[in-house]
Amino acid sequence: MSPSPRIKGWCPGAWRPMATGDGLLVRVRPPLGELSREQVLALCDAAETFGSGLIELTSRANIQLRGVTDASWPPLMAFLVEHQLVSDDPEAERQPQMMLAPAWQKGNDTSTIARLLQARGSELAVMPGKVGIAIDAGNAPVLGDSVADFRIERSREGGLLVRADGHALGTAVSDSDAAVEQLIRLTHWFVESGGWDAGRMRRHKAPLPAWAPADTAPSLTGAKLALGNHPAGQVVGLPFGRATAATLRDLVAPASVIAVQVTPWRRLLVKQKLGQDDTASAVDGLIRHNSDPRLSMDACPGAPYCEQASVATQPLAERLSGLKNSSIHLSGCTKGCARRSSADVCLVGEAGRFNLIVNGSAESTPVKTDLTESDVIAYLESLGAL
Repeated sequence: MSPSPRIKGWCPGAWRPMATGDGLLVRVRPPLGELSREQVLALCDAAETFGSGLIELTSRANIQLRGVTDASWPPLMAFLVEHQLVSDDPEAERQPQMMLAPAWQKGNDTSTIARLLQARGSELAVMPGKVGIAIDAGNAPVLGDSVADFRIERSREGGLLVRADGHALGTAVSDSDAAVEQLIRLTHWFVESGGWDAGRMRRHKAPLPAWAPADTAPSLTGAKLALGNHPAGQVVGLPFGRATAATLRDLVAPASVIAVQVTPWRRLLVKQKLGQDDTASAVDGLIRHNSDPRLSMDACPGAPYCEQASVATQPLAERLSGLKNSSIHLSGCTKGCARRSSADVCLVGEAGRFNLIVNGSAESTPVKTDLTESDVIAYLESLGAL
């Protein structure tokens, strides 16, 4: 039996990179989930100059640079600060991750609330490193499947509500200012009621305070951004959440590109000037069709990129992209970082082999163990799944 993977209890950042199998992992939080065209180009330069040239989009809508070394990290940080991709204050990274519903527009509730919360960020309680906040105040919430501990959403009646993760209902509030005030107050309650021990809101068993009644239902869930044309430009997908710097540079090369919004769904919204449509539609290395089976697949970086993974995940993921009408999760270890929910087929690395789980997560009991990559393919073919 291989040792259990280490759960570090914190997320990498820019000022606090994490050592992985291919060097330091440096995570950048795009301000309000958006980067200007110039910032995207700068990020591509940084990835190639100071790292391996690989860029990843995380399930929290962050961007990761891989392959950074101890020697290249200091000049990388100076470069990121210069291009306003990272704050020059390391303490800024200690504030909770804030994730915005993609396709927000300037002046709507999502952007207004995010800016209000950004201005009052120092008033949030000091919480465990993985705690995050979702600002999801469009006509219908779209971030319900994304990891967040506190959420500001639209209610079924059309107003705003603040909801703690793990509770199906939230607390109605009168406006954006009241939503931010309620959320700040909830973070302090979380800490004062033992949240540090729980680590995450969904694991926190303390009853909600009387001033935060869970009595208001969120609006019905909305749809994720579809690939293809969008009123603001176009949406493209990153295979398994990663692309080379060269690919992203080509994507934003046209002069019509204004900015890029990140999403937690391995997709980018490329915003363009109105009336212009010269975005590089022929760029290789991106997903452009909603029927692409890789959209229903989740694969962590795997070996050799992650030091805790004992198997390479992404080559097998490509081979399994023909699996019929199935959701697939490939995890290099039992942590299951790429997907927390169940999948039709889940393959988990252990001691250099794969364990096969059906209709479960990385922590579920496997139906087959000790499989090579060829064994996996042969077994699925015998079932008629490939």
